[in-house]
Amino acid sequence: DETKEASLNITTNDLNNLNISVTGVPNATISLNESISLPLKRNRRVRTKLDKLEAGLQRARAAIKDAKNSSQLLDPDYVPIGPMYWDAKAFHRSYMEMEKQFKVFVYKEGEPPVFHDGPCKSIYSMEGNFISQMDVNMKFRTNDPEKAHVFYLPFSVAKMVRFVYLRDSRDFGPIRRTVIDYVNVVSEKYPYWNRSLGADHFMLACHDWGPEASFSNPYLGKNSIRALCNANTSEKFNPVKDVSIPEMNLRTDQLTGLIGGPSASRRPILAFFAGGVHGPIRPILLEHWEGKDDEIKVHKYLPKGINYYEMMRSSKYCLCPSGYEVASPRIVEALYNGCVPVLISKSYVPPFSDVLRWKSFSVVVSVEDIPRLKEILMKISSRQYIRMQRRVLQVRRHFEFHSPPKRFDVFHMILHSIWLRRLNVRVSDGNDLNDDRPLKHRRRKWYWSTDLDRLERGLQRARAAIKEAMNGSRLKDPDYSPDGPIYWNAKVFH
Repeated sequence: DETKEASLNITTNDLNNLNISVTGVPNATISLNESISLPLKRNRRVRTKLDKLEAGLQRARAAIKDAKNSSQLLDPDYVPIGPMYWDAKAFHRSYMEMEKQFKVFVYKEGEPPVFHDGPCKSIYSMEGNFISQMDVNMKFRTNDPEKAHVFYLPFSVAKMVRFVYLRDSRDFGPIRRTVIDYVNVVSEKYPYWNRSLGADHFMLACHDWGPEASFSNPYLGKNSIRALCNANTSEKFNPVKDVSIPEMNLRTDQLTGLIGGPSASRRPILAFFAGGVHGPIRPILLEHWEGKDDEIKVHKYLPKGINYYEMMRSSKYCLCPSGYEVASPRIVEALYNGCVPVLISKSYVPPFSDVLRWKSFSVVVSVEDIPRLKEILMKISSRQYIRMQRRVLQVRRHFEFHSPPKRFDVFHMILHSIWLRRLNVRVSDGNDLNDDRPLKHRRRKWYWSTDLDRLERGLQRARAAIKEAMNGSRLKDPDYSPDGPIYWNAKVFH
């Protein structure tokens, strides 16, 4: 059973085009086939600050594309290498380009606790920790919105549920109105939301209601980059533009004692799970395996005196079934404890799948195959398991939380995934509408398209074609070819 995961593959099949596509998403194959001409013409005049930003992104695309055929970059902290990455050299170059130029503008509007605040010690801890890091980060944050590549909407859905939502009311209206009002405030005060219809803006949410909150504004849900723990493709998570982030159940701002575990040869338990029974998958797992096998330890509640993390460190594989939602903090807990995660879910896109090749260090088991769980795990040879476990130890640095952040840790990986999505977006200030050059001589521009964007681009192509018709050859027409002095310009009319 091969792992199904989402990957952002940067290919170099065409020396003149950068193609970025997403493949292998459960139940879907989603690709972005648009191309961006490379390199930039040097004689093109950079007219605005936005043009300058886009030119820098264009150079970054070219550098990432060229990385595949370049020598490995040197790095004092870490050099990505190995089968855990779709393309280690492209990732490393992309990461360094991000460090060199990526800038985020954090909207200052809004007051805590709903804005510029979030939980830091719960399963929603990534909301609060990311917001707090962005509010103080001087490397990636800019106070000049004209220099920003992306714009952060710093609200916490978890805090909205606590302070805005009326408990047990089942009325999502207050949260929806809070999001709508915030987008209206920043779109009226600044020009940037309306310039791109939100395509260069992002939100981050780990609460289960994060996706629903994003649909409060249609452009936020459809165009904006949504960094979500609940990365469920059946609930309109789009791996091309959205970012899957890990759900982490942090208790403190330090990882002391949380990371470790014995070597692969000193783990006597085949597989382990302990957790509450909620959602559609866990009852099936408990039905088939709770108390049924000495090598597969599945518990609803751990027996008294048994430590949860010690069980993980004694196990070869840690079972990570989805609960009410697809994400589970057990995935990160498994990585922290050197245990190979077994993902049991539907329509889930694992974190950082744009860079990480999950099937090299995890196992995916479909819900239908839960009865065959032991058979599937036993078929993995000892040699293959040892390789997977070593890769877990190497890749877990990307899931570690540090305060202050360290290079290649979870904070930087989230930013890198947002950076990759921004590379897929071409933002225009509208000046190209007055460009009189023939269409073939213009730089091609791509957007996250709204229906209106597509209509307008179709009209733009029509204008260009009509304009070029005067010097073109006469078109053939089976019914009628306009000709003669009765027309002001027969070829243009045709």
